[in-house]
Amino acid sequence: MSVIDEHGRPEPPVAAGEIATLLGFLEYQRSTLAWKCAGLDAAAMQARIPTSTMTLGGMLTHLAWVEDYWFGRRLLDRPMPRPWSGVDWDADPDWDWRLADDAVPQDLHELWAQAKDRSRAAVSEAISLGGLDFLARVPWPDGTTPSLRWILVHMIEEYARHNGHADLLRESIDGLTGE
Repeated sequence: MSVIDEHGRPEPPVAAGEIATLLGFLEYQRSTLAWKCAGLDAAAMQARIPTSTMTLGGMLTHLAWVEDYWFGRRLLDRPMPRPWSGVDWDADPDWDWRLADDAVPQDLHELWAQAKDRSRAAVSEAISLGGLDFLARVPWPDGTTPSLRWILVHMIEEYARHNGHADLLRESIDGLTGE
């Protein structure tokens, strides 16, 4: 049975196997970002703090891209879905962050939700094919190939880092604070 905290986040299991523990922490981090982005209008989703171009809206689009990149493209060698396909990343490496500019918050949340759904399906497939030792189908340029385990830990780190940014952004918008 999952324990849900006061912010709607599922607590990671405290005594489970490696797969359940890693997936539990990833879902907790995803839910933390959802909490930090909840209930905001378009202006708030585009709010910035001095010296940074980050916004909560941009964070949602960036993490949607990260989900599709690591779990779809790298792990299973699938083509990047829209809106990521066809982007000239060399000409505009921060396009995923700017995609949120002038976007409707509901659309941002939906884009991110769809990417997370694709990621969950990709992880389930990889687990069925080889568990946490399943090697990504697209190696790095040097030939090194990360395992699903590495990708999951990386994604937990990616979310945790950006959740720190989200804390600062949300506090600057309306004073909401929390872990």
